[in-house]
Amino acid sequence: MLARLLIQPFGKIWNLKKLCFSKNIFISKSAKILYGFYQYENNSAIAWNSTFKSEPFFPHGIKSIFISGGAKIGSDCIIFQQVTIGSNTLIDSKGIGAPSLGNNVYVGSGATIIGAVKIGNNVRIGANTVVYQDVPDNSIVVSGEQKIITKETKLDNRFYSFNNQWVYYSNGSYHQVTDEEKLKKLNILLK
Repeated sequence: MLARLLIQPFGKIWNLKKLCFSKNIFISKSAKILYGFYQYENNSAIAWNSTFKSEPFFPHGIKSIFISGGAKIGSDCIIFQQVTIGSNTLIDSKGIGAPSLGNNVYVGSGATIIGAVKIGNNVRIGANTVVYQDVPDNSIVVSGEQKIITKETKLDNRFYSFNNQWVYYSNGSYHQVTDEEKLKKLNILLK
């Protein structure tokens, strides 16, 4: 809330983002600090050195959106919540670099676009889709089909944690692990 008040003199966050590129060092550094504070307060990270042809539209607000430095976003893009448009910085990877999105790209909630991929114009990326290859113009990208693997035995989905002893969370509280077989498996994690 405080960051929203502090950026009011600039009109919009995008006006402040432009000031991050000012040749005046004081203005540039001040803008970067305020811009970073606004991102932190909104649980998002849209790098000041990512570029946008026009202001994107965030239907559910700017919260929980990550766009890495070097990413290029075209005009008239729609970006939903919990989207990651991230760089690949693994030096031995063939996809090293940041994504580049064309114009009129629709990115559904929870989608992840990673590496030096080029997304064409007029592309739709479905919710929770992971994109790591180039996408041509006028395309739709969706996740794979749902796959169900049925097990014969009951799955142990407890959350285990170590705090001087192994515990698991159940029925609103933590309980000590006493099963020797489970302790043996969990203790491997401590090595």
